[in-house]
Amino acid sequence: MEPVLVQHIVKKRGICGGKACVAGTRIRVQDVYVWHELRGQSVDAIVVEFPQLNKAEVYAALAYFWDHREEILKQMADEDALVREIKARTPSKLQQKSAAKDADGGPQASG
Repeated sequence: MEPVLVQHIVKKRGICGGKACVAGTRIRVQDVYVWHELRGQSVDAIVVEFPQLNKAEVYAALAYFWDHREEILKQMADEDALVREIKARTPSKLQQKSAAKDADGGPQASG
């Protein structure tokens, strides 16, 4: 890792699951990538929304992402797969109530 990125980006066991994050925060590099690249937020907008960050840290996170793109995208895909698996095994209480209501015939429409 380049010296400037070392100042801004850290990976430590026990912090953010060992994923790269902005030093002194629990904001992951992948979060900054999502806000900027996928949601279209400008660097200025990210800094306004997350005042614990400065522009240098946001740019460092984006540079780190592009230097480690494959690794971070794989981590994101793995997280998504885990969430889908958990949701499939554990339906929400709302889904259970809705299914029970449908099985009982649900509310009758008055007419």
